[in-house]
Amino acid sequence: MEALPAVSSARHLNGSELLQWRRQQLQHGGRAVDFDWLLDLAGGLSWSALQRLLVDPQRPVRLQQSLAELEATWRRHLDHSIPLQHLVGRCPWRDFELEVSSAALIPRQETELLVDLAQQAVGGSPVTRWADLGTGSGALAVALARFWPESAGHAVDLSVEALALATRNLNALAPEADWTVHQGRWWEPLAPWWGGFDLVLCNPPYIPDGLIAGLDPVVRDHEPELALAGGEDGLLAIREVVDGAFDALAPRGWIVLEHHHDQSGEVQQLLRQAGLSRVGSARDLQGVERFALAQRPEEAW
Repeated sequence: MEALPAVSSARHLNGSELLQWRRQQLQHGGRAVDFDWLLDLAGGLSWSALQRLLVDPQRPVRLQQSLAELEATWRRHLDHSIPLQHLVGRCPWRDFELEVSSAALIPRQETELLVDLAQQAVGGSPVTRWADLGTGSGALAVALARFWPESAGHAVDLSVEALALATRNLNALAPEADWTVHQGRWWEPLAPWWGGFDLVLCNPPYIPDGLIAGLDPVVRDHEPELALAGGEDGLLAIREVVDGAFDALAPRGWIVLEHHHDQSGEVQQLLRQAGLSRVGSARDLQGVERFALAQRPEEAW
């Protein structure tokens, strides 16, 4: 194998040197897509800029971190299955970039669809008050606060550490919006506003307990089990959330949930049993029924 020039501490090099170094790093293992994500988020080299180097390998490259620093991060990821997002401390999501840590789940791309579904369900109706139950990093709350900055928003989490992380993200990304964070279990901290929520989003723990041990170590060993384990059948938290939805939602208010890949029928049935109407489902980016939504009927309050 051709030796890499002595540029391990350099941040300035040409494309040919960078591409050769990249090939060497991938020989240690891991996925190219993850390595290129690291180059983008930590190194400041976007995917499109990397592609240009394939056409023009003599193009100069200026990195935000040295090759040695990037290589050390990559090896920690490979050797200890630590998520790259935790090592970098950031994660792009929708049209913003979140601070992330082991205090909460790393927001997944598929969960972005919860926000799209909520916007479609509400349509042009006013959203006076919204809630994000189990906010974690605050990803959903940030998206809602940025879309409806004048609405009263409520982000809830049982974990004090996760709530601190969500607060930092809300302060950084939606400083002008009207939001409040609450520590507690699902609907409980929101009792003063029950009956007044026009929109509620929730990405609860929904993985059956028996499947936790078989998860990828990157998830199993480094993301909070509180945010993963959903009880014996994965529906423990979802039942609790759905049971309180009728009382908490305003008439014509919507709830939108994420769930496990094989829970669609059961979750929709729970929503109907709770007295909600217009129950429906939606598919994720892989075409799997991953989301459920329902509306509280309009009636005399």
